[in-house]
Amino acid sequence: MDPRVRKLAHLLVHYSLKLKKGQLVILKGEVVTLPLLTAAFEEALKVGAHPWLELLSSDVDEIFLKHGSAEQLAYLPPMTRVEYDKMDAYLFAWGSQNLSHLSGVDPKKQAAVRRAKKPYMMKFFKRTALGEVHWVGTQFPTQADAQKAEMSLSDYEDFVYRAGHIHVGDPVKHWKKVEAEQKRLVRILQRIDHLHVRSGGADLKLQVKGRKWISCHGTENFPDGEIFTCPLEDSVEGFVNFTYPAHYDGRGVEGVRLEFKNGRVVAEHADKNQAFLKTMLDVDKGGRRIGEFAIGTNYEITRSTGNTLFDEKIGGSFHMAVGASILEAGGKNQSAIHWDMVCDLKKDGEIIADGKVIYRKGRFVV
Repeated sequence: MDPRVRKLAHLLVHYSLKLKKGQLVILKGEVVTLPLLTAAFEEALKVGAHPWLELLSSDVDEIFLKHGSAEQLAYLPPMTRVEYDKMDAYLFAWGSQNLSHLSGVDPKKQAAVRRAKKPYMMKFFKRTALGEVHWVGTQFPTQADAQKAEMSLSDYEDFVYRAGHIHVGDPVKHWKKVEAEQKRLVRILQRIDHLHVRSGGADLKLQVKGRKWISCHGTENFPDGEIFTCPLEDSVEGFVNFTYPAHYDGRGVEGVRLEFKNGRVVAEHADKNQAFLKTMLDVDKGGRRIGEFAIGTNYEITRSTGNTLFDEKIGGSFHMAVGASILEAGGKNQSAIHWDMVCDLKKDGEIIADGKVIYRKGRFVV
C-alpha cells in the first residue's frame, strides 16, 4: 500500500473526525476506494470506535435508476433511517471506476431519488449543525478520476496528496496554519452586509448580513481550502458564467450560465446537458435558490480536474451552490440538491464588500 494512503487515513480519523472511543463511524465508498477505507477501518479500531464499512457499486446505481419503479425509487430501507439517526461520524471516500456511469439514466429518475432522500439529507445537515455528527469526505485517486483530469495515475496521485499536503512531514501543522489565516479573514467578512462580485464572466450582488462565515481547513472536505457563508435567500441578483464543468450525480454539465432575480435562478443555460441542469434546478422549490457562497483558498490547486472537491477549492476562485443551505452558516433554504459550481477570478475578478475592494485577481487584499 502507498504509505501516503495510511498517512491520509490517520489524518482523517484523528484530525478531521477527531474520532473517539465508542463512537459509531460509517466508512463509505466504491470498491475501488477499498485501500483507503481499509486503512481508515484499522485506524478507527485503534481509537476504540465501532467502524461500519459500506461498499458502493456504480453498476448497482445504474441498474437501480434504469429499472427501479417509482415506488422503489422513493423507498428508503429502515437501515438507512437508523444510519441517519444513530451514526456519530461518516468518512466518505470518493473515487470511481467510471465517472459517466449515469450518463444514460433519465434525469427525472435521479431527481425522484433526490426528493425521496431530502428529509434525511436535511436531518443530516441539522445533526451536523448541532455538532451531533461529524463527517469528512476525501478523494481516493483512481484511474477514472486520473483520466478525467487528463493525467497519468501516478501524476494524479501526486496532485491529490499535494493538495492535502500529505507529502510534507506534518500535514496537520499546515492545516492549523490555514485555519489561523482563514479565521482572521472570517472576522473581517463577518462585519459585511453586501457583496458584489465582478469579472469578465460574472456580475453578481448578494447580501450576507447576519449570516455566519465559516473557515474550512480540512475537518470536513479534504483536501480543503475555502471560506463560505449562505447568502440571504432572496438577495442574489445578476449573472454568472461558471468557468469549469459542473458535476453532479454522475453527470457533467458544461458552459453553465445562471441569471438571478430576487434570489432565484430565472434563466439557465448549459452548452452540454442542459436538460439535466433544468431538471435538477426544478427538483423542488429550493432548487433554484442559492444555498452557499464560497471563496476558494487552496493555491496548491492551480487547475481544474473535473472534480468539484478540488475545483471549488482552487485558489483564486469562488463557487456557489444551488439548493440546500448549510444550516450552521444560518441559511434557511431547503432542497433535495446541493450543487456547487465554480467561477475563476484570477484574471480580472474582484469582490467588493460594502463599497470597498477586499479581493482582487484571485487574492484577498485585506
